[in-house]
Amino acid sequence: MFGTEKLPRAIHLLSLPLATAATLPAIAQETKTQRGLEEVVVTAQKREQNLQDVPVAVSAVSGEQLQEAVIKDVFDLQTNTPGLVAGQNQNNTTANFAIRGIGTSGQNFGLESSVGLYVDGVYRSRPSSMINNLVDMEAVEVLRGPQGTLFGKNTAAGAIQFRTRAPGHETDGFVEVTAGNYGLVNTAAAANLSLVPDVLAVRTTVFSSERDGYVDASIDAGTEDINNRDRWGARLQALYTPTDTLSARLILDKSEIDEICCAALAAQDSLVNDAGAPGPSAILQGIGGTIFTGDQFEDYETALNFAPISRADDAGASLEVNWDLSDSWTLTSVTASRDYDSYDIIDSDFGNVDLISTENDSTQSSVSQELRLAFSGERGNAVLGAYYFDQDIALDYEVVDRQHIDDFLPAALGLTGLIDGIDSFAGLTGIASADPFLEDYRVPHRAEQQHQSWALFGQFDYDLSEALTLTMGLRYTEEDKSMLTRFSEWIGDEPWEWSGPTPDTPTASGYLGQMGAAYAAGDMPTLMALAGDPDVQAALAPFAREGWGNWLLAANAPRPDIDADLSDEQVTGTVKLSYALSADSLVYASYGTGYKSGGTNTDRIAAGFEPLFDAENSDAVEVGLKSEFPAQSLRLNLALHHTALDNYQANAFTGDGFNLQNAGDLESYGAEAELFWSPADNTTVTAAYAYTKATFKEFSRGNCWVATPWHTGEPDPGQTDPSVNVCDRTGDPLANTPDHFLTLGLRQDFQLGGGVDGYLHGEYSYKSDAMTSNVNDPLMEQEAYGLLNLRAGLLFAGLDADLTLWGRNVLDERPVRTHFDAVIQTGTVMAYPGEPRTYGLTLNKRF
Repeated sequence: MFGTEKLPRAIHLLSLPLATAATLPAIAQETKTQRGLEEVVVTAQKREQNLQDVPVAVSAVSGEQLQEAVIKDVFDLQTNTPGLVAGQNQNNTTANFAIRGIGTSGQNFGLESSVGLYVDGVYRSRPSSMINNLVDMEAVEVLRGPQGTLFGKNTAAGAIQFRTRAPGHETDGFVEVTAGNYGLVNTAAAANLSLVPDVLAVRTTVFSSERDGYVDASIDAGTEDINNRDRWGARLQALYTPTDTLSARLILDKSEIDEICCAALAAQDSLVNDAGAPGPSAILQGIGGTIFTGDQFEDYETALNFAPISRADDAGASLEVNWDLSDSWTLTSVTASRDYDSYDIIDSDFGNVDLISTENDSTQSSVSQELRLAFSGERGNAVLGAYYFDQDIALDYEVVDRQHIDDFLPAALGLTGLIDGIDSFAGLTGIASADPFLEDYRVPHRAEQQHQSWALFGQFDYDLSEALTLTMGLRYTEEDKSMLTRFSEWIGDEPWEWSGPTPDTPTASGYLGQMGAAYAAGDMPTLMALAGDPDVQAALAPFAREGWGNWLLAANAPRPDIDADLSDEQVTGTVKLSYALSADSLVYASYGTGYKSGGTNTDRIAAGFEPLFDAENSDAVEVGLKSEFPAQSLRLNLALHHTALDNYQANAFTGDGFNLQNAGDLESYGAEAELFWSPADNTTVTAAYAYTKATFKEFSRGNCWVATPWHTGEPDPGQTDPSVNVCDRTGDPLANTPDHFLTLGLRQDFQLGGGVDGYLHGEYSYKSDAMTSNVNDPLMEQEAYGLLNLRAGLLFAGLDADLTLWGRNVLDERPVRTHFDAVIQTGTVMAYPGEPRTYGLTLNKRF
């Protein structure tokens, strides 16, 4: 099909047009001092197209831009890409992605991502496999809106394509070294080798990244850095082109992460509430714990019993074969196998009183096969294809109650009055309380899932006239999942079993109140009658068994096993109509649907919540304008969008486990504007604005506020029935979705003489107020903030090398990524911090 000259071209940008990430530097090496607009080539529709001709809202970033902007990973990429949110919270296995407010928590292994992630056309089912460094990339494309036709796994919110640089026969390679604050040392290198001229070429890429953590943790009278970097990766490729019509590209890759991650800091303590009552923080302080107040959040300090460990091992192989059957027909096959193993253990009470730890050991393996037949003709193009995906997931998860659990929890949960009441009448009832919580009480569970998916799809573009093009696509998908989760309870190495009724604290407290009243009134006959009443005896008896308190916590309570099979089939597709107003302007309207299969909650959840959840479906409408004004070197792209999503799979933490359920209906709508302008030689101005309104249109059984009611007494307005611990979140915003996102960039290039050029580049991104949790507690709001990135570079033409001095978040803003209710500490709000100011020097030598 192609030699190296016909491989998908690098996205040589003089700018980031705005369907692109507007504030990234946008200068191809050979044209950095020339003014004008250059073509941006993307593969959003499985073929090479000019970005301005694609009726899709898509952002494209070239590998050169990634390198020059010192974008280390996908989390840096979101700073410049409207509509994209990429997060990482409790460990390196919980990455999550959202587009236009619609995304998925990576915490629960029963979930698939609403945003499809693809590397060289291969679907990555675990979002965390994308955490590692972006090195030797050809381009990254962010497609906004449902991708329910052409892409491997059907997705409800969008897709991100990562394209690595392919082998070639020309001399092409680089060595890059970066040094920065927090002890940062990044190294990367890549090189081509032509083994058989024009027939066989190989490319090798390697990288490593090390950095100290930016959160200081006091552990055992010492200090350890948390949120560090310790990762490496390698990629080996071979490109075989025996004829002009046949090519095969083999990719082998492996990467590892072994880091101390991730730190959660106190955003709100619970020392005392507004009514003057002490809370869990005061109890912890009383037994020797170190308490950090919300005012200390920006100090980036904590205290733990042990440092969190987070490891991941990702490896895979893929083979892409392209065969030109004729001038009009091309057959493509993409075959892949992937393995992703992860392990993490965290001090899950996030303090230095030894209460709880959580351990997670998981494996994932998958194979996939995609076949596409593409047609290109005078009046249109078409793609027909089939896709198969097979995946196995195994998860071993364990929560352990540790040394001081019984010193803290009875008081924190308000059980001391109940315990004292039982013991005060023990001489009459013959029932004395036992320890409610036991050291080394373990609650492991193992979740296994077998998943098969296959699909048939097709899409065509047909030119109704020279200016008007109709695009239609359809996809049929079948999903089959077999899921088994086994729960068990242990004390040390001995199984813990509970027989008989479970503790009922309201009923027991009621009887104790009656007994106390009789005692206070001197009514001994009534007191004696109550003490011997079989109903009273039955209500108090469970509290005489050790470990009865575990029934009060969803994360500790015994649960029945889950053995479920899910089968589903869906038809999704798209219709687009685009009209060329002129050679430089395109308007389009599109309608598309997307889909994400259902599954089972792999966590131990509260009774009353359904462990199974249904499929997620989306319908989206988009209207856009893509326009260029070559005489003014200006590009302006606009988009209006609306997405309705049914059965949104919501996941939120409430201090006692994650509740994963179908939220009902969700709505996301907004507008996006992206601008590139070169007002003068060597001057580039970029801007992007996104207005996004993403809310729960209907969500009657959401999580309730925990922290605000404890602190202020203000009830959750969504709780219409106080006896039921669910709240109506209808109308509330989705987490981490600011209404307003703005990014501005300015670059000035200089000719310094002697074969040396230079440039200065500044970019500023702003996000308005946003809730950081789907609980929508007022104490979980992140106020508006802005980040400023600066770069200064020297370009040595004779040496073919660049030297870049860079700073990210140079004003040292310290926003919160995600808030959550602290584990079993009502009133305490924890938060994962954003990265502070970083800076460094990067040397890149090409050859």
